Amino acid sequence: MIGRTRHGRAGATTQDAPKLRTEFGQGCGILRHSAAPGFYRHQRYAPPIELADWVEHFWLEEWRFDSFAPQTREVLPHPSVQLVFAPKRSRIYGVQLGRFVRQLVGNERIFGIKFRPGAFYPFLGKPVSTVANTSIMVTEVFPDAAHLEREVLTCGLVGDMVQAATRFLVANLPSRDSQADRARRMVEDIASDSEVTRVEHLGARWDIHERTLQRIFHRYVGASPRWVIKRYRIYEALASIEAQAGWTRLAQDLGYFDHAHFTNDFKKFVGCSPSEYVRPLQN
Repeated sequence: MIGRTRHGRAGATTQDAPKLRTEFGQGCGILRHSAAPGFYRHQRYAPPIELADWVEHFWLEEWRFDSFAPQTREVLPHPSVQLVFAPKRSRIYGVQLGRFVRQLVGNERIFGIKFRPGAFYPFLGKPVSTVANTSIMVTEVFPDAAHLEREVLTCGLVGDMVQAATRFLVANLPSRDSQADRARRMVEDIASDSEVTRVEHLGARWDIHERTLQRIFHRYVGASPRWVIKRYRIYEALASIEAQAGWTRLAQDLGYFDHAHFTNDFKKFVGCSPSEYVRPLQN
């Protein structure tokens, strides 16, 4: 279920139909999704070029279970802020530091905007860590967004939803912040290079002292650089586990001193040991 960690920057113009991103796995951070009768889909759409530095992708999640049993969905989120449109409960969700588990019941359709790591600070105007593990009303950041939920959710086609959200964001883009851009590129560096396994690796690469890195990530990303590095390396561990790579070699490749330290971090992020996680995959 977990795929590649790499972040793309593909985009189209606002007038074009939204580009469907068909890769499904790492980009969604899915750990488990229970099978059940009924209809379910989760699709992602590339942002237009004018939002490519701000938005990683738009997404649509839809399910119709009627009287069937609910599905359990467990996700290991990326260090991203998300704006989620759901009937009468649209919210902005900060970086979720733990696993995110929820049950999908009945029939529903929700639409979301996944901001690039570091890119939401200019919208929020205060440290992104202040909204970690919580959510806030959309109007706390976008005071004129009271009508936006209805405008987006009443669209019949997902392309219209993307265009409605795009128009609103483009009209409300804040001034560029060079430090926010820098933080985004740092996270992209972590995500794309598995050799970054320590905070000092990142500091040396960017010629930044560790304390300064801590302040940048606190303000712009919403999680510590150590947490971000470990989260992306755990994504790679999950992908390697599914490929049935050896535990000891895997721990070494991800920069761990030994298998015990790797197992402890795996339990912290995923909620079980590597052997417990891989067992259902082998059955």
